Amino acid sequence: MNKMKNFRNTPQVSFPIARCKHYFLFCIILILMAGCSKDNEAVVTKAELNKSAPDFTLVDLHGKTWQLSSLRGKVVFINFWATWCPPCLEEMPSMQELHENMTNAPFQMLAILSNDKPEFAQLMVDKSGLTFPILIDPESETSTHYGLTGVPETFIVDPQGILREKFLGPRPWNSQGALDMIKKYLPQSGSTIK
Repeated sequence: MNKMKNFRNTPQVSFPIARCKHYFLFCIILILMAGCSKDNEAVVTKAELNKSAPDFTLVDLHGKTWQLSSLRGKVVFINFWATWCPPCLEEMPSMQELHENMTNAPFQMLAILSNDKPEFAQLMVDKSGLTFPILIDPESETSTHYGLTGVPETFIVDPQGILREKFLGPRPWNSQGALDMIKKYLPQSGSTIK
């Protein structure tokens, strides 16, 4: 009888139902919140080598609209830069030289201003005499789609719209190596490079 009394007087371990209810409710709320995204928000895809380059439509400093997909048939050189970035400014003269050397080839250079003011870019263009288009990415959407980690970053898109090359940091774009790299993506229609 003593054993029985002791057994009944010992605190029983009960399953913490109240605690489980709170945990279950918390999990349900998390699941519901995860499903409550805005329907009009597209999933952001990042640029990947050897896949279609993310399309964009941006306006340049002169008000002209540029859409990447409308440049199919050309090699497109996309450079993200800023006026406050010394390495970006360092590579601009070699980019201008490359741009001039490629005038007779199916090639388009686009420089996309990243996290900077268009007025500053216009001052820099006026001072340095750059002739390639400077595009404005006001909300940094294009920078996000290309997975920008800093500036300068350069992407080479082939004539079929496939992203073929990605370069971090400045490069001597007027070098033979840069020309050879671009030539391998040019259509074989007898285009000439100066």
